[in-house]
Amino acid sequence: MLTILEGSTFCICDERGDIAGETTGLYADDTRRLSRLVLTVNGARPLLLSSGQVEYFSAAFYLRNPVASGLPNDVLSIVRSRFVGESMQDRITIRNESMETHRFQVELELASDFADIFAVKDRDFTLGDPMHAPPLPPARDPEWNDTSVRFTEDDDVTVVAFSHRPRRHGGDAIWDVELGPRERWELVVDVFPHANGSEPALAFGDELTRVRDSLAAWQLRVPQLRTSWDALEHTFSRSVNDLAALRMRADGVIGKLPAAGMPWFMTVFGRDTIITCLQTLLFGPELARTALRALAALQATENDPSRDAEPGKIVHEVRRGKAAVHWFDRYYGTLDATPLYLILLSEVWRWTDDRGLVTELKEPALAALRWIDEFGDRDHDGFVEFLRRSPRGLVVQSWKDSGDSQRFHDGRIAESPIAPCEVQGYVYDAKRRMAELARDAWRDRVLADRLDAEAEQLKERFDEAYWVDERGGYYALALDRDKNRVDSLTSNIGHLLWSGIVPEHRVDTIVDHLMADPLWSGWGVRTMSTRDAAFNPLSYHNGTVWPHDNSLIAWGLARAGRWSECQRIVRRLLEAAGHFGWQLPEVFAGLARSETPFPIAYPTAARPQAWAAGAPVLLLQLLLGIRPDRARNVLATDAPDLPSWADGIRVAGIRAFDRHWDARVEDGRVRVEAA
Repeated sequence: MLTILEGSTFCICDERGDIAGETTGLYADDTRRLSRLVLTVNGARPLLLSSGQVEYFSAAFYLRNPVASGLPNDVLSIVRSRFVGESMQDRITIRNESMETHRFQVELELASDFADIFAVKDRDFTLGDPMHAPPLPPARDPEWNDTSVRFTEDDDVTVVAFSHRPRRHGGDAIWDVELGPRERWELVVDVFPHANGSEPALAFGDELTRVRDSLAAWQLRVPQLRTSWDALEHTFSRSVNDLAALRMRADGVIGKLPAAGMPWFMTVFGRDTIITCLQTLLFGPELARTALRALAALQATENDPSRDAEPGKIVHEVRRGKAAVHWFDRYYGTLDATPLYLILLSEVWRWTDDRGLVTELKEPALAALRWIDEFGDRDHDGFVEFLRRSPRGLVVQSWKDSGDSQRFHDGRIAESPIAPCEVQGYVYDAKRRMAELARDAWRDRVLADRLDAEAEQLKERFDEAYWVDERGGYYALALDRDKNRVDSLTSNIGHLLWSGIVPEHRVDTIVDHLMADPLWSGWGVRTMSTRDAAFNPLSYHNGTVWPHDNSLIAWGLARAGRWSECQRIVRRLLEAAGHFGWQLPEVFAGLARSETPFPIAYPTAARPQAWAAGAPVLLLQLLLGIRPDRARNVLATDAPDLPSWADGIRVAGIRAFDRHWDARVEDGRVRVEAA
């Protein structure tokens, strides 16, 4: 499968460029706008020579004719070039490579079912079990014009326009072509999806130029990396392009922010968007500033159980089109996005010293703090818990949001309300950071002192409530509804190092657990220990390896000064990327490196996925030990001498404090200087 995308419009097709499968299609506004686009020559599909992406928004398919209806083998070369912007364009060029004249029939099979993206996604996750696959809507009847065909459902319209007038048969377009030796025939197919009843503009205009210029500007704006370490160079370059592909516009907000991932999450996701922005501040503050403003605009203002919304809560997911009608347009069922929002606001401030931004977003930040205390802490025991109120909402509302992820050591599933351990760490960090903002930017010492005191009290209560003495001691995954420790050993303990909630005397024990065989696969930290009953290396959240999870764990190790362990994660994850075409997937299997010659793919992992694409950027920052020093408005480094495999790295054009900075590694030492 190939995926071509720009913003929230994307196309999933097979290696010949055809839209012909259960989940392929052209999608816009969370709706499948074209469900079939199949090219045939004399009634048979062309044969593949080679195909692939050119840029994230374009692909090329090189084909040859089949033996069909008297047409000899390999007399026609067929090139299919595809571009996706707000619309899609196919350019099909057929050349007669023989010394004789040939007549043949070219046909495009066309259909549109206007299926909502959740219905298609469910089929993707049940393809191995067709009995339980949900039904999809039937294809809509076509309405023909001389050189175009229109598919309509209510206010949704898809128009397919052709550069040559076709003969028509149902929803299919047919051309009779005659080519002499070395002659060529070209057909341009423009697909215009549109919603809300307005007519699509039947002109492609400067769309390709716009998208190419956007990519070029992005590539110039991000830091330039030079290194002899192939794994870092290739993975970083792929991340730059993947993050460019995932940029999208939010309604009513100037600028772009990262969508969560392809193919089913090309939309704003509070948690994913925030973490991706945290991972990529090495690129500058633009994505993060846009995300902070967009999420503030979407922040809940009412108590609405049907959406799992409460005042001050940061949105979990935004949907448009039919998905918004069938599910939610805005859904707030996430426990961690709200404290993570505060952490991102603080981190942007630390990288920019932008008092205007933190003043502009003071009220959303204060509303988020109120939500933590008034709604997040449901039973006022000092910890935040999730409990689904919407019958259509998520049962589990932390980052491991599959329904079977909250497991005891013996495999039992915990019952809600559940207080996940890592979210308590996020709240601790958020309050510490907001205390700093209150003191230095908002000039509110009373608020700062209160938040510092609350954070310290949370740290003490957390250690007492979550610490498990067995297995050498570790923090439980969560507390269940009866305040029992959900005592599986999981990667979440690494997030606790990142937040700083772990007392100094516990750090070594936590680090040892993270890097020991039950959690450490050899490619990264597993989501669950092999010694827990529910461990499964193919389970979405109970034994797999997640790159974004590992990047936050590495950040925690760096914060704790455990540089060799941090570097180990950096090196192994980037080596793993080489087995995935230098594109880290959302998740891969947690099988031990000693048992497999390469990391094993997870079948439904999103690629590209925002916080997986952001992971190499953060890993580079951590490897170099780069951190902002707001007090002096400089970038500093905490990295010790680096191992030989990291020597020779140079990064130019890091933006912080309205200046450019360069970092380089020479003889194992990291140096950071203003450009």
